[in-house]
Amino acid sequence: MTAQAGEYRFDEDAADRAVTFFPRFLTHVKGEWAGRPFELDEWQRERIIRPLFGWKRADGTRRYRTVYVEVPRKNGKSNLSAGIALILLYADHEPGAEVYSAAADRDQAAIVFELAKSMVQSSPDLRAISEVYRRSIVVPRTGSAYHVLSADVKTKHGKNASGVIFDELHAQPNRELWDVLTTSTAARRQPVVVAITTAGYDRESICWEVHDYACKVRDGVVQDDSFLPVIYGAGTDEDWRDREVWRRVNPGLGVSIKLDYLEQEARRAAETPSYQNTFRRLHLDQWTQQNTRWIDLEVWDACGGPVDPEALRSRVCFAGLDLSTTTDLAAFVLLFPPDGEYTDYRVVPYFWVPEETVAKRSKRDQVPYDAWVRDGLIEATEGNVADYDVIRKRINEVSHLFDLREIAVDRWNASQITSQLTADGFVMVPFGQGFRDMSGPTKELEAVLLSKRLRHAGNPVLRWMADNVSVRTDPAGNLKPDKAKSTGRIDGIVALIMALGRAVLQPEFVSVYDREGRGLYVIGLDC
Repeated sequence: MTAQAGEYRFDEDAADRAVTFFPRFLTHVKGEWAGRPFELDEWQRERIIRPLFGWKRADGTRRYRTVYVEVPRKNGKSNLSAGIALILLYADHEPGAEVYSAAADRDQAAIVFELAKSMVQSSPDLRAISEVYRRSIVVPRTGSAYHVLSADVKTKHGKNASGVIFDELHAQPNRELWDVLTTSTAARRQPVVVAITTAGYDRESICWEVHDYACKVRDGVVQDDSFLPVIYGAGTDEDWRDREVWRRVNPGLGVSIKLDYLEQEARRAAETPSYQNTFRRLHLDQWTQQNTRWIDLEVWDACGGPVDPEALRSRVCFAGLDLSTTTDLAAFVLLFPPDGEYTDYRVVPYFWVPEETVAKRSKRDQVPYDAWVRDGLIEATEGNVADYDVIRKRINEVSHLFDLREIAVDRWNASQITSQLTADGFVMVPFGQGFRDMSGPTKELEAVLLSKRLRHAGNPVLRWMADNVSVRTDPAGNLKPDKAKSTGRIDGIVALIMALGRAVLQPEFVSVYDREGRGLYVIGLDC
C-alpha cells in the first residue's frame, strides 16, 4: 500500500535489531534443530519481521497494528509466534508490557506459550532477568509480563494488552474473544495483534471475516496502512495435487516441512476423500466449503452427462422439495429412475431465491448468484423473502410435463405449501431429516455416484451444493447431510436425497433380487 510522502518511514536499524533478536537470544527447542540459534527463514524475515518492526509512523511508533499471517501447517508459525511474543515482552520499550497468547482453548494457546517459555529457559540472558511460572513469564525490571489465556471470555475484560498472539484463528467458535482482546489494546502507544492461522471452512466465522479483509488490503481494494496481510494459500480452484502449488504456498518446504511428507499426505487424501479437505486446508492453506468432504467433485463431475428434459416428457419421476427458510434458497429436484431405456438416474433441478437478497448473498457466499439468475439457473422471486406462490405455480407447470408420482418434503418446514400442493392433487410425502429417514438414501446416493449411475448435466448450482455437503455419522454408521457443518447451501442435494429415498421404495424400480426377496446371491464353488 502506497502511503503519502513522509507519513511512514522504514527504520533499517529497528528492522535489523528485530531480526537479530532471534539468533542472539533464542534457540530452537524442538526437533532436529533443537539447541541451534533461531535463524529466521527468508519468508519470516522479509515478509513479517522486518516489515512489522521496521515500518514506523511519523511519531516513531510502529506502523502496523494488526498482522494476519495465513500459512499452511508445519511451516514454523508456532516458533515464529513465540519469538514475536518475546520481542514484545523484552525488546519493545513498552513500559509494563502485557503480552497474551490466545486461541480457541487454553491448550491451543499454550502451544506458543510453552515454546516461548522453553526458549527463555534456554537463554542465559533472558532467564537471568525473568521469573518463569507455569502460565506466565514476568520481567520484574520493566514490570512486563507474558500470559497464556484460557478460553473463558468473561475473564478477559479489563486487560491492557500491548501485544496479542492469536493462534489458529480459524478455530474460534465466535468473535467474542477476538473482539475483547483487540479492543483491550486501545490505551497502548503502539499495540500489535498478530493472528497466525491455517485456512478454515466457515464463511460465517471471525477468521473468514479477517481473511477477507486481509485479501482486500493485499489487493488494494481497502486501504488500511495499519494492517499487514501475509497469506500463503492456494486459490479455490487450484489443483490440490499440483506439486508446484505445494511449493508456492509452503514457504518452509525443504526446511520445516519435507516434500515426502506432503506426498504421503496427498496419497492419503486421494485414497480417503474424507481427508481431502483436511489436506487442502492444513497443507495448502486452501479455504474449503466444508470441514469433511463427502462428495469428491471428481466423482460428481464424472456423472455430469447430458440430460434433455424434452426427452423425459411423460416419464415417471419423484421429487424432493427443500424450502429451508423464507430468506434462503429453495430447491425442487426431480429424479427420473432407470427404466427400460435408461440405465441411470436423471436429475432436473429448480432453484429459487428472493430477488432482493441476490447481491448480498453473492458477496457473502462468494458465489455468482447474480450470474446464475441471469442464466436462468435460479429463478429470483420478488421481494426479500421466498414467494411460495411462484414456487407452487412452477411445480404445477412442471407436473404437466412429467409423470410426477410423489413430492418428498421436510415435514417440519413447509406446512402451508404442503397443504396447497396437496389440494392441487400432488402426493406429498413427509420426509424426516434425521438419521432414520436420511441415512438410507444418503448412502444410496453415494453408491449411485461411485457407480456412475447418475446424470445431472453439470448444473453449476447443484455442483456448488455438492461441494458444500458435509455429513454427520452416528455410532451405528448412519449418515445424513449436516446443514450446521455445511457452511454453504446444500438444499439441492438434500432435495435429491429425499427424491431418491422415495424412488428406491417403489417396487418397479427395485432390483430383481430385492423384488423377489432373494437377497444377494454369492456365486462360488461347492465344497
